[in-house]
Amino acid sequence: MNWRKITFVVVALIILLGGSAALSKLFISMKPEPPSRPESEVKRYVAAEQVKYQKITSEVRAEGRVISGNEVLLVAEAAGKIEQGDVPLKKGASFKKGQHLATIYKDEAELALKSKKSIFLNRLTNILPDLKIDFPDHYETFLTFFDKIELSQSLPDLPDYESEKLKVFLASQGILNDFYSIRQDEKKLERHSMYAPFNGTFTQVNYEVGGYANTGGQIARMIRTDLLELEVPVENSFSRWIKIGDRVTAQKGTRSAQGIVVRKAAFVDEDTQSRSIFVKIDSNSGSEMLPGEYWPVVFPGFPIEDAMEIPRSAVFNSNTVFTVENGFLKKRLIEVIKVNPSTLIFEGLEEGTYVVTEALINVKERTPVEILENQSNVNSEKEEDEKNS
Repeated sequence: MNWRKITFVVVALIILLGGSAALSKLFISMKPEPPSRPESEVKRYVAAEQVKYQKITSEVRAEGRVISGNEVLLVAEAAGKIEQGDVPLKKGASFKKGQHLATIYKDEAELALKSKKSIFLNRLTNILPDLKIDFPDHYETFLTFFDKIELSQSLPDLPDYESEKLKVFLASQGILNDFYSIRQDEKKLERHSMYAPFNGTFTQVNYEVGGYANTGGQIARMIRTDLLELEVPVENSFSRWIKIGDRVTAQKGTRSAQGIVVRKAAFVDEDTQSRSIFVKIDSNSGSEMLPGEYWPVVFPGFPIEDAMEIPRSAVFNSNTVFTVENGFLKKRLIEVIKVNPSTLIFEGLEEGTYVVTEALINVKERTPVEILENQSNVNSEKEEDEKNS
């Protein structure tokens, strides 16, 4: 095959392909275009309510920590070795009011006190004859006082000495000085024994039996267990609704307790900006409570005038909602009065305005919407018409 034939074939193929393409384009251009359909506007349906203000009773809910009504330090008022009392001096040990907790070694103090009483008895023995002669009216009372004195017992009360002359006589003989000195030592001896001031338990023990405590040493920390309180931090803006004397309910699972508001802190925590409310738990309902537990608390409802309540999910940017005006969405600001766990109480919209009560995603102002309530009415009317036809 020579070059002339090859060239002829190539040119023929090019002409053939070009003609086919031209004819194809011609046929396509001759095809009529389908009629264009007008774009339909998609309308959303939203849940909305008409704004109507009324009195709303709203509770305050918060969580509080159970604390003891009394928390004190067991402090050594004398120096010496710590001896065992009626209860173990251990963390977690419980005790009853008046029970002997511990003793600071007191044998030496007891012996010194008995020695003083012996000297005092000797002085009384020396003045009894003079009393019988110079003060016969007082002799019998002082003799009875003398007979009542026991070295191992507390000193009885000193007889009255109304006479100025008798007073001078007793002072000159050292009777008054010795009597009050012994009374002072008796008080000091009492400080060696420590007794429970209430029903409670040890939460911390710094010195155990056998240890040596100095005067002022903190032996243990103890709390009262039959008088409990709830310390409830409440947002400061809500605390104004809570009054001293309000009855309170605490509920935790199947357990419940009743109490009464007894104190409101006169300051606000700088970190949480909350104000502590203290609730005294009724003694007959707090048996299942333990100090340190956290309990949900419900304070009684308080009235809020001219307000409306909607779901919190309907509010965005803390104080903005969507309203439906003339079939379109519009952003409106509201004045928030109180925020509850799932709802929000507000004011600031005109009555009669439709406020959206659900969370809307990927929407903006001027979006056309229809209220679900209206749509349900339309659907019901259509169904009724179909039945009649």
